[in-house]
Parts: sequence; structure tokens; C-alpha cells
Amino acid sequence: MRSNSQNGLRLVWVYPDLLSTYGDQGNALVVERRARQRGLDVSRLDVRSDQQIPTSGDIYLIGGGEDRPQRLAAERLTRDGGLNRAVANGAIVFSVCAGYQILGHEFVNDLGQRQPGLGLLDVISTRGEGARCVGDVLADIDERLGLPPLTGFENHQGVTHLGPTARPFARVRFGNGNGTGDGFEGAYNETVFGTYMHGPVMARNPHIADLLLKLALDVNALPPVDDQWYEALRNERIAAASQPA
Repeated sequence: MRSNSQNGLRLVWVYPDLLSTYGDQGNALVVERRARQRGLDVSRLDVRSDQQIPTSGDIYLIGGGEDRPQRLAAERLTRDGGLNRAVANGAIVFSVCAGYQILGHEFVNDLGQRQPGLGLLDVISTRGEGARCVGDVLADIDERLGLPPLTGFENHQGVTHLGPTARPFARVRFGNGNGTGDGFEGAYNETVFGTYMHGPVMARNPHIADLLLKLALDVNALPPVDDQWYEALRNERIAAASQPA
């Protein structure tokens, strides 16, 4: 268990000034709320791009961003090195869209150049040549994670290819996902997760927030909470994704 200090569970929102499009900061709000609903002692730290990334966090959240902020974020995270050290210490990371690409080996930046990522996920992202992937998505999360179907909103031109050590986070029923045509959406390993889903994805899928909490606390289950509001939103968006165009 990482969060056994007197400071409780430590949640870090990475670079909100660069990577927080499409409401992704809502993910931090949902994880924090889900922890507090269960009586957990949680502290949240929003780390801007001119600040150092602490290495003592338990859960790190990264959102999406436009092409130039993505390049700047990748450069600063590489120079800083704190996120990589945190993962080496056992921290959990959940990333969205541009943040997802940054965690891979490389992506194409706003200058059209191949830019190195952090190498925390075995993925490589390229620039798609077809239509932009935009719209609601419905997908089945890898059964090993024991979660209900994934609902989210994608808006990306990137195409992300998984390497041999990356597991697909989900298989798409409706939508594009990673954009490779194989039906996969997102990627993960033991402690690092990436997805193209906005929404914000945690509001649509609170069980993902619970998964991160369980991993950080090293427990198999959490006390139940009232999911009535979340389920209403989930049902609405799943129904919308299931409607023919």
C-alpha cells in the first residue's frame, strides 16, 4: 500500500494550465469525491507546468490538450522526470488523449515532428490521414479489470499503436478508439492507463475512479456509495451512442 502515510491518499492533477480540455479536470474532482464519500483522507495537488512534479503522489491524472500545449507538456515532463520516478515508486497514472500520447514512446507534435514521450506505456502515436475521430463511444473494458462498459467522447486526429507489453483498455462497440481499425481503445499496464475518452470519462464511468483508488490503496473492494446520478448519466450517454447515425 502506497498511501499509508499520515498524509493519506495523495492525488496529483498534472499541468492543468496545459492539459485540461473537454472538462478533463472533472476526473480529478470525481476521484477526490469518490474517496471522500468513503471516508478516505485525500489531499489533491494541482501542479502547473512551471512547478516540479512531486514523486510522493499515489494517483496522477493527466488530461487532453491542443497540439502545442501537448508538445510543451511533454518537454517539461521529460526534463522534470518526476512522473517517471513516481511510477517507478508504484504510483498509479490515468491519462486522456494528449496525455495518453505523451505517456507513450513517441507522438507527432504540432511541428510535424516525431517527439519522444515518457515511455510509461508501450504505445506509439502517429497523425491520422483520414477523418477526425469525433463523437460518442461505447466500448467493453478488458474483462481482467472487472468494470462495466466504457462510455466517453472522443475528439482526436491521432492514431495510437500498441506494443507487445501494452494491453488494450477496451474494445469498441461504437466509435473509433485508438484509430487503428482494430477496434481497440486506450491501453494500460499494471499501473499506467491511457484513453482517448473525454466526457469527463470519470463522471461517465465512476468505476474507473474506484479502480484507481483500489490500486492505490492495494485493496480488492471499496464500501458502496450512491451511484444514482452517475448511472442516469451513463444510461443517457450509452443510449445516445447506440443510436444509428
